[in-house]
Amino acid sequence: MSMTIGAFAKASRLSPKALRLYDELELLRPARVDPHTGYRYYAAEQLEQARLVAWLRRLGMPLAGIREVVVLEPADAAREIRAYWARVEAETAVRRDLASFLVNQLTEAPRKDTTMLELRYAAHTDRGLVRAENQDTAYAGGRLLAVADGFGPAGAPASGAAVEALRFLDTPDAPAGNVLNLLEDAVRGATQAVRDIADGGNTVGTTLTALLWTGSRLALVHIGDSRAYLLRDGGLFRITDDHTVVQSLIDEGRLTPEEAVSHPQRSLLLKALTGGGGPTAPDLRLHDARPGDRYLLCSDGLSTVVPEDRLRRLLTATPDAPDATVHALVAEANTAGGPDNVTCVVADVVETTAA
Repeated sequence: MSMTIGAFAKASRLSPKALRLYDELELLRPARVDPHTGYRYYAAEQLEQARLVAWLRRLGMPLAGIREVVVLEPADAAREIRAYWARVEAETAVRRDLASFLVNQLTEAPRKDTTMLELRYAAHTDRGLVRAENQDTAYAGGRLLAVADGFGPAGAPASGAAVEALRFLDTPDAPAGNVLNLLEDAVRGATQAVRDIADGGNTVGTTLTALLWTGSRLALVHIGDSRAYLLRDGGLFRITDDHTVVQSLIDEGRLTPEEAVSHPQRSLLLKALTGGGGPTAPDLRLHDARPGDRYLLCSDGLSTVVPEDRLRRLLTATPDAPDATVHALVAEANTAGGPDNVTCVVADVVETTAA
């Protein structure tokens, strides 16, 4: 039996607008479309599928997943839905831990003891298994940690220049002033250094993610899609946001993290240090440090091929050996195919006795 879109909407308890959307998304195509009027007609047998699509959308399942589920036999569809929800619960647990971390970060009273803290750190960078050259740069010192991922024909000099522009901060006698202001000024110098190398070309640039140690806090500066993570009390928290097209779509609710993995523009940056004078305003924030904290800075050559649960296991496997950890992380990226340059900096916050 053929039903008009209005009758089908009423029977399925979906609006005509929703049915038109499902048609456009290729989730529920009409049984017939009038070639003259464009009017949609549905078969009564499609009612069950329409309700299933609506339920899966309410469940938050990505469009690609819905397309797969609706063509399965009931038992197989149930199995896929069960697996999807298990992933949702796991991701929700991670977000719950992150929310708890942020609440503690914002409400925790300042440290009142006189315990001295310091960083123990290591850095490692590798060309990977596919790229012809390494355009990443890493730096790890007693006060400064940095990762930069260059791109374009002079990507390697660009990333190197950006990190070099921050190295004056890696001294016990760093310039006086607000630490975030110092970092912001340093990034202006890094931007100019990249522009000098690019000579006005906007196809050359670099990401930059860095941490500056104050003795009790770490000041973060970040631009691009390199990342910073914090391992605290066994939980891994990403403390940077990717400045990419797909991340903006995720933030707007137009794309799910699962769909972002295969998005054709997943590497397209919205912000970077470039030679063409594009947007360079970095993210700046302070993080209180605790003994036992472990920080990871990395280029996307690691984060795009090694899942976060695997990163957490590798970071916890050698808790007192940053050098062994950075080598293990790079090896893991290369085991996963090494499609890009891969760079890691790992730093541990440890207690030390004042001399």
